[in-house]
Amino acid sequence: MTASLPPAFILGTGRCGSTLVHELIARHPATGFVTNLDDLGVRQGNAQQLTLWRRLPAAVSEKGRARLAPSEGYRVLAREVSPAIVDPVQDPTAADLTPWLEQRLHAFVEKRMSGLDSAEIFLHKFTGWPRASLIAAAFPDARFVHIVRDGRAVANSWLQMDWWKGHLGPAGWHFGPLPPELDAAWAATGRSQPALAAIAWRMLVDRHEECAAELGDRWLTVRYEDVLADSRTHLERILVHIGLSWTDAFESGIARYTLSPSRKAAYLKDLTPEQVATMESLIGDQLARYDYA
Repeated sequence: MTASLPPAFILGTGRCGSTLVHELIARHPATGFVTNLDDLGVRQGNAQQLTLWRRLPAAVSEKGRARLAPSEGYRVLAREVSPAIVDPVQDPTAADLTPWLEQRLHAFVEKRMSGLDSAEIFLHKFTGWPRASLIAAAFPDARFVHIVRDGRAVANSWLQMDWWKGHLGPAGWHFGPLPPELDAAWAATGRSQPALAAIAWRMLVDRHEECAAELGDRWLTVRYEDVLADSRTHLERILVHIGLSWTDAFESGIARYTLSPSRKAAYLKDLTPEQVATMESLIGDQLARYDYA
């Protein structure tokens, strides 16, 4: 089936709640998306994968086990589109969109929507750099949803991930070189890991805000904490933004999830007060813009 609505992209820094929001919206039967099996090269029966996943409990998506789940699909994107969209050293923009790359992006989406009889919209998630400028140039009607989470919580979570490369410094991590002013700010903290993680959140959030200004009403920002506190209101905002409506089938799908704010302030236990204060000195303006105390 050819999608009748423009594609929609869930964006975030990573460790920001975007995975949960992506899964919740993907429970809507009008969405088509990449699964982790597709990412691993299992393409046969993609429509059946989506149908099966929607019938199963939320536990089938849990990481660290054999699972079926919506995926960012970086392996398959590298194979079928380009590594340039998978792990860019800086945020790719419209200037990076060659006709060749645009053609491959469209073919990728069309292939995922093929055979999905009930699907109206392709839904995908990216974390790290937003990539929104490049995507918007390739899909001029695409809609974007930015999931933002308290930067102290994000930085704390990054520090606990086995894929976090901040210990290698900006020469070896995920996000490219630090701008001179941020490198100086990091040096002033003694170049600590908690400080670098906070700076990474600041860099990514600032870039998401630049994309928001560029894209206007095609962009929606939603705080992860608000989704946990009032899921009906904020999930419906997202659905309306991307062109879908709340349905009984969607409500039944998201009822499989238990939304809990239990780790909202885990950073207060996982970090020292001095480390939290250093983070706040680096990202205070950004925290204030999103109404984080």
